[in-house]
Formats: sequence, structure tokens, C-alpha cells
Amino acid sequence: MSEPLLHPKLGLRPAVGPRVPSSIFELSRPGTGGQKILPGDDSVLDDIPEAMRRKEPADLPEINESQVIRHFIKLSRLNYAIDTGFFPLGSCTMKYNPKFNEWAARLPGFAKLHPLAPDSTAQGTLQMLWELEQMLCEISGFEAITFHPAAGAHGELTGILMIKAYHISRGDLERVEVIVPDSSHGTNPATATMAGFTAVEIPSDDRGGVDIKALRATLSPRTAAIMLTNPSTLGLFEDQVDELLEAVHEAGALAYMDGANLNAVMGYFKPGEAGFDVMHINTHKTFSTPHGGGGPGAGPVGVGDKLLPFLPSPRILRDENGNFRLETQDERPSAIGRMRSFQGSTSVLLRAFAYIRAHGRELQQVSEDAVLNANYLKALVRHVYEIPFPRHCKHEFVASGTEMKKRTGVRTLDIAKRLLDYGFHPPTIYFPLSVDEALLMEPTETESRETLEVFADALIAIAQEAYEDPDLVRAAPHSTPVRRLDDAEAARHPDLRWRPAKGDDAPC
Repeated sequence: MSEPLLHPKLGLRPAVGPRVPSSIFELSRPGTGGQKILPGDDSVLDDIPEAMRRKEPADLPEINESQVIRHFIKLSRLNYAIDTGFFPLGSCTMKYNPKFNEWAARLPGFAKLHPLAPDSTAQGTLQMLWELEQMLCEISGFEAITFHPAAGAHGELTGILMIKAYHISRGDLERVEVIVPDSSHGTNPATATMAGFTAVEIPSDDRGGVDIKALRATLSPRTAAIMLTNPSTLGLFEDQVDELLEAVHEAGALAYMDGANLNAVMGYFKPGEAGFDVMHINTHKTFSTPHGGGGPGAGPVGVGDKLLPFLPSPRILRDENGNFRLETQDERPSAIGRMRSFQGSTSVLLRAFAYIRAHGRELQQVSEDAVLNANYLKALVRHVYEIPFPRHCKHEFVASGTEMKKRTGVRTLDIAKRLLDYGFHPPTIYFPLSVDEALLMEPTETESRETLEVFADALIAIAQEAYEDPDLVRAAPHSTPVRRLDDAEAARHPDLRWRPAKGDDAPC
């Protein structure tokens, strides 16, 4: 097996070592745990019913404190994080989050405020959220913003439920379909279905945009809305958006924009002013708040005048005397109600507030850098990987390994696994579904030119390996703690607890 062609610019090395670390149970030795809490006498068990007492002691590892700390630090170093490396995940916008925003979110006046505090003692937080709404309205071109949704997909559901309430309020009960282009985010059809609509897919044209003829043929009195990701998951801006919106509105439907890719167009395109009726914003993709991991999130939703009456309640209002308050329960009967508790994830929104205030009108530069980085990376690899849609991309682009697969048998999955040996997290693969053997790459605006060049060198080196030694690539990864796993088996039957490994199951 040949070694990876490591690049000298960044001193690139495989991200992890060759062995699986010992489990904490394997490190356990009887009598080494130590006692930090004095044991009680047997009388402490008297209040526990006999039937609920253990017959045998809990099988817990015995290990001293320094070993515990070192064990979990070693495990943490196996995690790949944006603070340690480049995430070229297309459609996800995994960019570096400035630590200043974390400091702002931890300020005691915000972090320690009780969520049930009366308006009179929550003026600082209410003012911050009210000002954030004004800033997001300016950026997006919408009339108002709700902060209730807990994430982007939750924001989609909020927007579609408002569209449903709009049609019901007009007595237009036959509108039961939502049009979803094949280049949209995968959550869009799921959202439409969850809201009680039927998702109807329409194809892209040969330039990667929405097929306007197919759209017009699909629009009908049954159409409630279109859900459009713009720029799309192909990394392309819908340059026929005026014609598209005109056709949708002529049919009596509304236009939902998936704003997950707003990072690419800030300062250049305002969806609300363009004619979209509603849009969610992924704060973790555009405004530097934590991404994924199952923690708190935020997916603010902006609306135009048609949907303004249906925004979730309560909204944050500013009275004539300058004080801030929450809407009362019966103040706006047309509201669709609450989408979650309180006012959303305030600490997440505070990070977005700090990010926007720090950049000010330079937010336009964020988009310019994101677009420049994507086009630069595309230019570096286009002579090795196919680019199905070669026109100018926005923040991300799709490459394809179809020709490589035909000639060498090396698949996109193999390329992704081999990238692990070069110390890189792989890009998104096999998405969007409309591109065979797809690699969807998004460098974001926070990566340096040097990082992009090293990543491109790795992709080019892997392509060279595929033609010269395809078995090397198909067997990758070679330097990670475990070799290639059965992804389908792992997803269907995850192993969630430790058991002593015996015989053939013992780690190498």
C-alpha cells in the first residue's frame, strides 16, 4: 500500500492514529477508583424497598480521576470539528464560528434570565430580539420575523402551516399540493407531507435551474405553494426567478423560499422584495451559531404582508413609550399559535445578533468570499472531476466521479473514504440525487486559499491513485482507528453499548 501524497504547505497528516483506544472498561482495575465520598452504613438502604435494591453491585469501571480525564480527552481528539479541520460539506455550510459570539451568549444578563421572567425584568433580552428582527427584515426584505422555530426544518413547517392557514382563511380548501423542484433540500417534501399536503416534484432543466415549462404544466387550482431552494443544492442561483414567481402567483399559490443558502446572496438578493411570501433562515449556516449535534438551534421565518396575520404568537412588540413586551394571548386571533416554548433558543439568536452587529454592512463581503472560494475550488479540480453544470456557481458546486467509476470502478464513496487518509472530512456525497456519483462541496467564506489548495491537491492525488492503483482507493481508509464499516448495517443495527470482545470480535 502506498502512502498518501501529503502536502507540505499545512504539514498535513492523517487525522487519527492507527488503533482503537481502549474502552474505559478495559482500563478498569479493581481497587483503583478511590473514594471521594465517604460510604454510609447499611442503614442508608432502609428507605429503599427490598425489591428495588440491586442483588449484585453495578458493573461500573474502577479507574482513578487522572485516567478518566486522559481517557475522555483522547476520545475527544478522535472527533473531527470545525475548530480542528476543514468541513467541505455541501448543503450544510459548516463554517468557523467566531468565539466572540460565544462570549456574548454567556453574558450573565442574558444567560441567567429566567424564561418566565416578566417583561419588565426582561427588557434587555426583548430589545435584543426586537432589534435582531429588524436586522433580519432588512437583510431578507420581509415584513416581519418569528423566532419560534427551533431549526431550519421546523422553520419550513412553520412557513407551510402559515400558507395553509392563509388558504383556509380565504375558503380556498382545494389547494392540497406543494410543488418541490428536484434540486430542493430533502426536508422540503417531508415538510409538505407533514403539513398535510401532497408533494409534487418537478425536474431541473439542462442548465440546472427549475424547468419553467414543467412548472407551468404542474401549477393548478390544487397548488398551495412552491418550495424553492435558492441558490439550489446544485449551487446555482435561479436566474429565472422573476418568471417563476409570476407564474406561481398567477395560479393563486404562494412561494416559499428555503433560505438555507442565504449565506451566498446576502447584500445582493432580498427574497421578500423579489416576491417570495415566506422564507426560513438557518442561523447556523449563515449567522454563525452552533451547528448540529442535537443541541438547541434556531430557524427564524420571515413573511410578507399576506402571511403577516398568521405569524406564530406571541410576537415581540415595542410600545410607544419605548418599552418592549410580548403579545398577549388574544391580541392576534389569526395567529397559528405557538410552534415551541418561549421565544425560541435565545442564546443561539444572541450569537446571530453578535455576528450581524460585528459585520454590519460588510455582510455583503461574507457572500462575496463564499462565492469566490467555491468558484476557486471548482477551478482547481475541474480538470480531474466532471462539473455537470459548469456555469458560475454561488457558495457550493457539484462535481461528479461518473467517468472515474466507468474507467476504474472507483466510486464516489471510495473517494470520500480515501480523503480520511489525507486528514480531511469528506464532502457531501450522492446528493443532490439528480447528479450521478455526486460530490457536493462548499468551502465557505472562512477557509483560506491555502486550505482550499491542499484539499484540491488531495482530491487530485486520489484521482491519480484511482487510475494507477484503484484497489488502494477502494480499500480506504487505511489510517483511521477502524477500517471501512458497513454503513447500512451500522445505521440499521447501531451498537450502543460496550460488551467485552471475544474471539473473532476482538479488536485488532
